[in-house]
Amino acid sequence: MPVSPPQSVVHFGLFELDLKAGQLSRNGAKLPLPQQPLQLLALLLERPGEIVTRDELRQRLWASDVFVDFDHGLNKSIQKLRDALGDSATSPRYIQTIPRVGYRFIAPVRNGTRPLEVEPELEMPRQSPALPVPPPAAPRTGRKWLLAAAACAVIAGAGTAVHFFFHEHPAVLQYTQLTDFTDSASSPALSPDGHILAFIRTDSPFMSADPIYAKVLPNGEAIRLTNDPQVKSNLSFSPDGSQIAYTVIKPPAFATYTVPVLGGEPHLLLDNAAGLTWLDPHQYLFSRTHAGLHLGLATQSVTGENYRDLYFPAHDRGMVHYSYASPDRNSALIVEMDAQGAWTACGLVSLQDRRQRRSVGPEGECTAAGWSPDGSWMYFVAWVEGQSHIWRQRFPNGQPEQVTFGPTSEQGLAVDPDGRSVITSVGVYQSAIWIHDDRGERSLSSEGAVDNNYSPPSFAADGKTLYYLLWHQQAGSGPELWRMAVDSGKSEAALPGISMVDYDVSPDGRQVVYTTAVRNRKSQLWLAPIDKSSPPKPIGVSGETTPHFGPRGKILFQFAEGNANYLEQMNEDGAGRSKVVPYPIIEIQSVSPGKKWLTAVLPYPDGKNLSPMVMAVPLDGGPPRRLCEGYCLTTWSPNGKFLFIPVAAASQTNPGRSLAIPVGDGDTLPEIPPKGLPPGAQADLVPGSVSVNREQLVPGDDLTHYAYVNTTSHRNLYRITLP
Repeated sequence: MPVSPPQSVVHFGLFELDLKAGQLSRNGAKLPLPQQPLQLLALLLERPGEIVTRDELRQRLWASDVFVDFDHGLNKSIQKLRDALGDSATSPRYIQTIPRVGYRFIAPVRNGTRPLEVEPELEMPRQSPALPVPPPAAPRTGRKWLLAAAACAVIAGAGTAVHFFFHEHPAVLQYTQLTDFTDSASSPALSPDGHILAFIRTDSPFMSADPIYAKVLPNGEAIRLTNDPQVKSNLSFSPDGSQIAYTVIKPPAFATYTVPVLGGEPHLLLDNAAGLTWLDPHQYLFSRTHAGLHLGLATQSVTGENYRDLYFPAHDRGMVHYSYASPDRNSALIVEMDAQGAWTACGLVSLQDRRQRRSVGPEGECTAAGWSPDGSWMYFVAWVEGQSHIWRQRFPNGQPEQVTFGPTSEQGLAVDPDGRSVITSVGVYQSAIWIHDDRGERSLSSEGAVDNNYSPPSFAADGKTLYYLLWHQQAGSGPELWRMAVDSGKSEAALPGISMVDYDVSPDGRQVVYTTAVRNRKSQLWLAPIDKSSPPKPIGVSGETTPHFGPRGKILFQFAEGNANYLEQMNEDGAGRSKVVPYPIIEIQSVSPGKKWLTAVLPYPDGKNLSPMVMAVPLDGGPPRRLCEGYCLTTWSPNGKFLFIPVAAASQTNPGRSLAIPVGDGDTLPEIPPKGLPPGAQADLVPGSVSVNREQLVPGDDLTHYAYVNTTSHRNLYRITLP
């Protein structure tokens, strides 16, 4: 039922609500907003500054016959409204939540027509387009360590001055745009003199097959430096500024290459080295693996002498991806993953001895770090409450302070040598599920951000229902399990209000096994009926991850014991826990529909080989079989007829490629080369296999039917002056 304040046009901040047209605008640009949130906003604007109770909202906006859905509907409408306004429940500028009572509109309101003007708290150019409001961004974990998803878009206008709140004291941050791509730029690095900016033209916050670029600041042309399909990350300049070092995925592990800043062919600098930087012209600081994926911090001279381990995570699955030496070279900030492959809070370690690591920065997933030139400040990019922003902390024992705020997110960090600014990639992103079938490709609507990182989407056994995890922009909340009817595109929450990390739906579609995660607590394993006929029940003790329905009514899962992970199983009531195989694993990937095979990443049996092996583990006993030479993320068609193995990485301009390997009766795998499929493998390498032009896909019942998560992003690099 429509409602309206006394005036037909209401202004607040940079926004205008036209009740007659049913349109919300920001600085003259129309914002899409469904009818229910529009009516909710109109009702709140009837009584600005006053509390509007939930009961009043129900009576005015919800018909009596849908009262049972009121709480969910109201919460969803409030969130959509906050998304459109770029507002936050924890730091509201427009809509304040009065717990268990209702809501209050707290911003100043003006009625009638007036010219656009600049809001005191947020200065924007008068002619700049509206800032796109992002759907929620999932915490960027790296359990699928090659496939961390991206989050992207752009703040419009070079030289835009944006005022944020720095704790309770206003601080002015000036944003100066440095790149202007229609796609995305990320992973910034600055030359020692601060005159040259290097970056990867990618929307990925972690690793990417996209090219490296460099440009002279402030207005030089961006020059492409690489043109190859290698998966890259972590750029750094040599001390003389003539070379850019970067990490690549190079079986059996990582390697560091360099490319000349002025152009030329890349060259291998150091094998088994990731995240390399120079401590001085004669000494490297880098990460190295001794076995499997166990990546630790080390140093050695450029001549290969004086090698020394500095810090290795306690768990064999732990990985130190990046390190940032302090200006005095006594300490280093490290960015690492834990036993489950999730980013941890940043760490601080000594470069002089092997004293224990301590956490620094905010309590969140740290993805980048840096130092002020005088060593007095530590800077971080971290995911906290579902948002990725820049933080800082005084060295050595200050308290973390948030620097950037707002609906956009930051990724990557380079501190200017003058100490007055940092460079980061700024933007938001949108993601949606797409279907490829005999009718071509089409988008299926999904309101929010589809998580393609923890548990990718999956088809039910009938191939007609697609399950996926969906994030909504609500501080502190995690993704919910949703399902979509592929034919109609209709979607709904399968278990509303329950946040999940990993999930698996039973073959008969009646149950879901999943894990939840609470900050500073271990994950928990739960089992729930899809029809909600009874409440979910915990079936694990704690610490179980990556659950799957297995053979003979068992639940398979990953569990850490000591410094290693193991594949274990239990009954659906939580009893009968046991190891499935005696040897450790690194991570579980998927289980075949016939429940004969589980694909997982394993260390070599002797524990000495550097390469992690992606293997098909027979659940009824027998030796595992290798699937690919390096790292790959495998998946099965829901009818069990094909196993999909990626052989070419995706980039911004190429969807990548996979081979569909035929699976015979009784889950019989064909002969695959003993070392697994090499990168770039063609279909003729395995008889009966078919090449599919997509690296990450959700297989359907045949090779013409599959789904994928399409992420639309637009990020650019900005210089941000520091408070």
